[in-house]
Formats: sequence, C-alpha cells, structure tokens
Amino acid sequence: MKTSNSPKLQIIFSTLKEFGLLLESGQKFPSISGLIAGEPIRGSWWSHSKGQEIFEVLQQVADHEDVLIAKLLSGKVTFVHRKLWCEVLVIGQAREPWQLSKLSAAALVLLRQVDSQGSLQTNSMEWPTEFKSTKPGDAVRELEKRLLVETEQFHTPSGDHAKRIQTWKRWAEQRDLKCKTVSLEDAKRKLEDRVADLNGQFSASAKLPW
Repeated sequence: MKTSNSPKLQIIFSTLKEFGLLLESGQKFPSISGLIAGEPIRGSWWSHSKGQEIFEVLQQVADHEDVLIAKLLSGKVTFVHRKLWCEVLVIGQAREPWQLSKLSAAALVLLRQVDSQGSLQTNSMEWPTEFKSTKPGDAVRELEKRLLVETEQFHTPSGDHAKRIQTWKRWAEQRDLKCKTVSLEDAKRKLEDRVADLNGQFSASAKLPW
C-alpha cells in the first residue's frame, strides 16, 4: 500500500506505531475513529458527521502492510502494529483453556475445518446440516474473540460481505513473519503491560481476552 500524505492518516500511523494498539472505535481507549473525529464517539461511528472520512481512513489503515486486525481488546476490532505481531501469534496458537473451554459445538467444528484446510472462506465453505440453526458468522465471532484464528473481511463478486478465515501459521507464512523465540508468558506479559499503560494514560478499561 502507498501511504497517503493525509495529515490525519500520518498521525494515525504514527500513533499506532507508538502505542502498538488502537481500537476501531472507543470512548476512552485510543481509537482510529476518535482520532479522526477529534472526540470520543458514542455508539456507531457511521452516524458521526465524519463517518465517511472514518470509513475511508479505516480502509487505508486495514490495507497497510504493518497492520493486523484482531478482536484483541474487549472483544472489539483492534488494529495491531507489526511490533506486537509475534506476541499475538504466540498467544493465538497456544490453545489455552480460556480459548477452548465452553466453545459451542459449531465453533469447534469450524475450528477443526480451519485447522485441516489452513484457510477457508465463509461464502464457499461447507456448513454441517446439524448446525443449520446456527449462522456461520456466529461461530466465526466465537473463534475471533478467543484469538483462535485470523480473519479478513472481503467483498464477493456479488457484493456480499464474507470472511477469509485461516490459521495463525498460514497467516505468518503469508507475511514471511520471522519471530525470535517468545514464551507464552512473556508474550502475554508484554501485551498486558502495554494495555495497562494505555488504560492508565487514558483512564480506560480495555481488557485482553484471557
């Protein structure tokens, strides 16, 4: 992606690099929509007077080679700078109890499918008939909030929204991500310290999923 010369976009990239994490939207914890609006946004940013500008900037940030998007903080869309990717990768692959306990049967089946295939798309995957009362999107969201998979939203040729779901291993291979050995404890501690620091700075209460 070619970086825009937009002053606001430059500020957002600079802030993301400094903080390591930015929410898509939030009232206290630093967020992209808040930086663009110049104020905390209550409710959906779409209804804000700068909603269109927020949408355009979010798309540009999401496409940047140094940005990962995950449901990392308080179950919300979080933009993660490359400098924290190895920590997220280690945690995502850990399969700790907080990630697997009480997963719905549909989410477990979906996780097995992703593990087996490496990657799949919600618009073309086979959904078991026994889960016809459960929407695939609900199962995807369960896995996202537990950092069990990496996902990316895209538009199908017909214009519908769909998601590409893949294992963290596949994601890391695609980005040729080389990480030094990082223990799970150190990875979690680094993210915990980063979030605690930002919560303290901004009187926020963002939470990590574990």
